Amino acid sequence: MTNQHCNHDFDFLFGSWTVHHRRLRSRLVGSDSWDDFTGSMTCRPILGGLGNIDEFHMPTRNTIGSTLRLFDLAGQRWWLYWSSNLTGRLEPPVVGVFNEGIGVFFGDDHHDDLAIRVRFVWDEITDRTARWQQAFSTHDDTWETNWVMNLERNDAP
Repeated sequence: MTNQHCNHDFDFLFGSWTVHHRRLRSRLVGSDSWDDFTGSMTCRPILGGLGNIDEFHMPTRNTIGSTLRLFDLAGQRWWLYWSSNLTGRLEPPVVGVFNEGIGVFFGDDHHDDLAIRVRFVWDEITDRTARWQQAFSTHDDTWETNWVMNLERNDAP
């Protein structure tokens, strides 16, 4: 199998970032009320570069979160797992790849008691900035974006 996708896709994220969050207050109810807040994030490689881990600090929300990203060599795709101090457990993964500088990842989860599809998108990636977006779908082919993070690098790339 050729190395069609790459375990270095997330190397752009290594380092220290200021994160500008925009989070929908109520999800999947037609809300257009957003919370805006700032936090920080650091990311580093693990397993000799086969994965990475980050830690988000969101002081105004009293929340610390972490993403574990692992590159599946056989499947040539990324598996992303989220956890926070609010639950203390790994949430169901989203899985996907980067194509032409945009990473798209999908997974199944629950919001309240509703089965949902989750989509993460990484885009607008430069040496100094990046954007992450999360959207939910109730399996009807429509998506509601409910969280956007705009990252600004604090250190040299």
